[in-house]
Amino acid sequence: MIAAFQILLAITSLLLIALVLLHKGKGGVSDMFGGGMSSSLGGSSVAERNLDRITIALALVWTAAIVGLGLLTKSA
Repeated sequence: MIAAFQILLAITSLLLIALVLLHKGKGGVSDMFGGGMSSSLGGSSVAERNLDRITIALALVWTAAIVGLGLLTKSA
């Protein structure tokens, strides 16, 4: 069971890294790396909102995996 949580944690960690890097920059440091060159079509598109929802859902799964792994290793 611990191995399953470790695998889930590794997969969700990698997916979270990829999803966070797909988000559009909001200014600041991201402008230095080319994030400020986005088009100004205005507002957030459906794709951006879906990306936000997927990222939040995956972050919740990641958090649950950490809590579950912590509880399993504490009892073992």
